[in-house]
Amino acid sequence: MTESPSLDQQSSLRSLFTTANNQRHKLAAIPDSSSSTYQDNLRSAIAVFNECRQLTERLAVLSPNETEDDIPSGDLQFLLIDHFLGELIKGDNSKDRKSVLQQAKIAYERYLKLLDNYDMLSKADNDLYQRYLSDRNDFSLLSTSDPTGRRNTKISRYKHEQELKLKLEYLARVPLALQNDDAASREIYLAEIQLCTHKTFHALDIINQELKIISLMPLTSPAPQPDERAEDHRHRNGIAKDNYSDRLDSSHSQLLSNGNAGPILSKDGKPLRPFTLLNSRQTLRDGVFKQDHALPTMTMDEYLEEERRRGGIVDGGGGTGGGTQQVDEDDLEKADMETMKARNWDEYVEANPKGSGNTLNRG
Repeated sequence: MTESPSLDQQSSLRSLFTTANNQRHKLAAIPDSSSSTYQDNLRSAIAVFNECRQLTERLAVLSPNETEDDIPSGDLQFLLIDHFLGELIKGDNSKDRKSVLQQAKIAYERYLKLLDNYDMLSKADNDLYQRYLSDRNDFSLLSTSDPTGRRNTKISRYKHEQELKLKLEYLARVPLALQNDDAASREIYLAEIQLCTHKTFHALDIINQELKIISLMPLTSPAPQPDERAEDHRHRNGIAKDNYSDRLDSSHSQLLSNGNAGPILSKDGKPLRPFTLLNSRQTLRDGVFKQDHALPTMTMDEYLEEERRRGGIVDGGGGTGGGTQQVDEDDLEKADMETMKARNWDEYVEANPKGSGNTLNRG
């Protein structure tokens, strides 16, 4: 029989669990879950929860030979370690998303298995757990294909979750004198376990959906390094590595080496390569010392005159524009309409703050 942990060991475990839980709560204060600060704190919390889980196993705080009544009230919180681990691991935005989801799924499965060993699953949760065990990869809370049935399932689960949250909030507001009562604290822990179990099945459903989407994505080869891309470009264009240059225009030697050397015409008078006819040697000499950019072909006055001729310039000013229409102060009826319009808009803005409509897809 395993020896029960000493008081010092229990105190160390509870202190470690409190530290991990505090780090988990601090993540809610960071708005951007993809920021480096959030991800660093997330991985730190995962590491502390893993250490807490290892210490729980080493001290044999939770034994499979016990029942729910054998667990001390203060040790019920340790049943939630795997649930919190799955919740945190799921938020890791590492590149290998499939591996992250599989690790979170394993943590959730450990949590449900532990509750099942202690016979702490309700009848509805136990039915869901048996459904999950029968088909882990295709498990879904909305198994029916009937739209009405799916909608009713969503509504019932949402109402059940709100009831659990209200119960937990009510118990959390119990006076301090009652919190020291063993029965009251045990009821709080059990209510939190019920809520976390509800969230666990929802998380497993979401994970399976995301894994299916990932499985349908095409496999992408790793992106080539910059040096590899440069080498491939030179290879395709027949540019030797030793003669490589960063010049945008080809040099005269490169032009000659790319098939532009040799006679222009064959013995029969047929052209062997492209060539340009020049009217004189002077034109050729002028082309050597000319500017390397295109020069303007007209002055600004000539350009403006051409635009005016084409109708691109409007003389005498344009229309009145989209300025605000002034209200006649003597027209009381019109003034009252504008006042009511402005007042209705202010009330709408106050009743519907920015972002209030996005209530389903909040990250």
